Amino acid sequence: MIFNEANSVQNYIKVLLELQGWTFISPSEITRTNKDVFIEEVLINSLKKLNPEIQKNDDYAEQVLHKLRALYIDVKNTGLVKSNERFISWLRGELTMPFGENNQHVTIRLIDFEKPNNNFFMFTTELKNSNTREDLILFVNGFPVSIGECKTPFRPAITWVDGALQVLNYEKKTPELFVSNIFNFVADGKEFKYATINSPLEHWASWRDFEGEFINLNNIEFAVNELLNPETLLDIIQNFIIFSTNSTNQKRIKIICRAQQYEAVNKIVKRVREGVIKQGLIWHFQGSGKSLLMLFAALKLRNDKVLKSPTVLVIVDRKDLDNQIIGTFSAADVPNMAKGSTIKELKKLLLQDTRKIIVTTIFRFKEIKTVLNERENIIALVDEAHRTQEGDLGLRMRNALPNASFFGLTGTPINKRDRNTFATFGAAEDAEGYMSKYSFEDSILDGATKSLKFESRLVHLHIDKEAMKLEFDALTDRLGDLEKKELIKRSGKFSTLVQSPERIEAICKDIAEHYKNLIEPQGFKAMVICNDRESCLKYKEQLDKYMDQSQTTIVMTIKPGESDDYMKYNRTSDEEKQLLEDQFKKPLGPLKILIVTAKLLTGFDAPILQTIYLDKPLKEHTLLQAICRTNRLYPNKEFGLIVDYIGVFDEVGKALSFDLTTMRKVVTDIEKYKSEIPVVLLKCLAYFEKVDRSKEGFEGIIEAQECLPDNEVRDKFGTDFSYLSKLWEAVSPNDYLNNFVDDFRWLSYIYESIRPSNGQGELVWHTLGPKTIEIINRNIHVLNITDDLEKLVLDAEILDKVQKTKKEIKEIEYKVAKRIRDNLNKSRKFKELGDKLEEVRLRYEARITDSIMFLKELLELAKQVLEAEKKVDSSKKVQNAKSALTELFQDIKSKNTQIIVERIVEDIDKVVMLVRFDDWQATNAGEFAVKKALRKTLSKYQLHKDMDLYSRAYEYIKQYY
Repeated sequence: MIFNEANSVQNYIKVLLELQGWTFISPSEITRTNKDVFIEEVLINSLKKLNPEIQKNDDYAEQVLHKLRALYIDVKNTGLVKSNERFISWLRGELTMPFGENNQHVTIRLIDFEKPNNNFFMFTTELKNSNTREDLILFVNGFPVSIGECKTPFRPAITWVDGALQVLNYEKKTPELFVSNIFNFVADGKEFKYATINSPLEHWASWRDFEGEFINLNNIEFAVNELLNPETLLDIIQNFIIFSTNSTNQKRIKIICRAQQYEAVNKIVKRVREGVIKQGLIWHFQGSGKSLLMLFAALKLRNDKVLKSPTVLVIVDRKDLDNQIIGTFSAADVPNMAKGSTIKELKKLLLQDTRKIIVTTIFRFKEIKTVLNERENIIALVDEAHRTQEGDLGLRMRNALPNASFFGLTGTPINKRDRNTFATFGAAEDAEGYMSKYSFEDSILDGATKSLKFESRLVHLHIDKEAMKLEFDALTDRLGDLEKKELIKRSGKFSTLVQSPERIEAICKDIAEHYKNLIEPQGFKAMVICNDRESCLKYKEQLDKYMDQSQTTIVMTIKPGESDDYMKYNRTSDEEKQLLEDQFKKPLGPLKILIVTAKLLTGFDAPILQTIYLDKPLKEHTLLQAICRTNRLYPNKEFGLIVDYIGVFDEVGKALSFDLTTMRKVVTDIEKYKSEIPVVLLKCLAYFEKVDRSKEGFEGIIEAQECLPDNEVRDKFGTDFSYLSKLWEAVSPNDYLNNFVDDFRWLSYIYESIRPSNGQGELVWHTLGPKTIEIINRNIHVLNITDDLEKLVLDAEILDKVQKTKKEIKEIEYKVAKRIRDNLNKSRKFKELGDKLEEVRLRYEARITDSIMFLKELLELAKQVLEAEKKVDSSKKVQNAKSALTELFQDIKSKNTQIIVERIVEDIDKVVMLVRFDDWQATNAGEFAVKKALRKTLSKYQLHKDMDLYSRAYEYIKQYY
């Protein structure tokens, strides 16, 4: 029996879904056309069942269907996220229609959240839609709420990533299918990942059992049983989806909870409902989404009918975190939110019995000495719990709210000596004192955060004690002993040593070189953490010698009346926020490096920040929070990098309260990578022991490819080299690599030559990193290959007269595969040709076809590749024309703000494409026809009288069309 994705992973999920109460219906039994999205018969029955008014009047059902169809139809104009947001409002029962007596508006229920069994949960497989065919589609009451893609578990090169890319492609091709979507999922037999619409790969998450193993089909079983459980699905729809605004580009985005957030929130709600245990401590590691956890908890507590409109206090310990929380809540348009900005405001809100979400800080309880509210349904969510017990603030907060429930959240583990934190928030019933625990290792394993890498670049100072003593004695010759001691005490401080001009200059030169060579080429940004405010100024002065001044700035607290050196960095909170949002967090923003000492070490969330240059002896929680600024998810980010100039690595182990051996599993020293490279390199070279690696051209490549005879061996090599290249990218640039460059470069060529030509296997067969490509580009003369594919295709007619050798056939296969790979991102056609090539090659390797048939099929594919390339070049030319015209009309937009650039360009393109012909520019008739068409189009927008615009537009058309 041949095992594939359908009879292994897909069938396994099918069985699990049925056990969970989902009804399987074959595609042939579903009454709907390929263009329909929902199943009308099921939807109408559900509407009548859940809405008494619709039960009495069939016309009402049609009116609701009309409203819902409009959302599907309008998705291409409105956008998928906004359409989905509107549909979620329908699903949550937030919309009404005038179906009551005297046309009174009544709530329309598409789902029964209180009685899950009143809903119809069904799924099907391989259902054909207008442009796609999905492996699994889950429906609730007739609406498609989840798309699932399954991948084979038997070929390492095919992974969950391929399934995720398919789903993202479906969203573009058939957006209407995703208007009612809750989330999508993919499974490859080893991993299960889920995500909302429009989610980039780095945001596809695992849903796993924190107590169990994270391997094989056990992981799929747990995820399906938990995440796809009907009751969990309804809970997520109702309480764990928000729509927010992305701060970097102001796009609307959809956010769904992660497993650790879902678990913690429901534990909080359960405790509050039961009212027996009125506290709990939650440790979720830095960067794993504590702000969102608090948001989900606040929303679910507020929506819980049993709790009768509770007050939820979100309490933070300092201003920067306050701003972060407010930003998270405000971006999500959270209703009924108030801000206790002052002690007076906070007292007023609590004394007036305000039933809202109140965001405030722990310090606003400092003058409160009386009871403010005795209600039991007050819930306090206290952020950074290990720091909120300063003095008697925690006690005053509890005295003010004697019957409230208190839940402490922290992003760092509590040290055993922090007994007051455990006493304040920890419940005796919780193991280890934590109600919910999500460790550093958990967050990395799930992909919720990136791992942290340490690179030690300590600056060794030579202190000439004898010369120093002579100079000091001469300076202090007239001072008494007490005065000398005081001077020695002041000048011998640590800050004096680290602020040595020579040391700072050396470090800044090193930072500039390190950033330009390693960090900037990858599109990431950095932060320098200095010892104190004075050091910030000195670092800025030195960095300006090696980098453009606009690329760095200082962010620190400025006190009134300070010198001009400080005041030039004095900004209002709004100015600082705009600087960080517009110039630092955006990839094209000019600001590359932030210089700080205390500000931004906590609560600053900038995923583009990948590297911290650390020259301050931080300790414990402050150290951990600072270095975790780098662990946020960002495209192509492999890890957060800490370049340590001060020697704090051992302090990280202490801060995490783990033994250092455990710590090193997740915070890794670059030296470890160096030691691995020769071992992994030899493992990769072992595939080619009998190959003469001095051979160049096709002869050398084909000889190496013959050592990888089938997919299984190819995938193993792909996995090994993929790991080697990641090690290389992490260490480079470094002189240590010089001894391995030739071997690594040769392996890179072989890897690239056998990478699947259809783009599949994104995890194993990844795109080579920028530093690997740089090595190849610098040494491109090593492999000089002439691509004569045109000639080979022209010679195809004499195929039967020429006896081709196996070597020549492999040469043609290589050329076809390379051309397809080079064009893979230009057109969908090349993906299809890549699939065909993989299919043809597999048949040949399985001896289903002979070499002559294989060659014929290769040459036919080569023809199709060349034809596809010509079409791409043609479409690219048209696109360039549109871009040029768009730029022209954007220039004049300020003169007439009513014009719609995109529409004008489309109109011009359409009429010009209708009247133009090859070499029209060389004929009077051609020029006349195009000028007439252009003038007619411009007149639609009252722009035909602008002769300068007309002339420029015509010149663009003449050049590009």
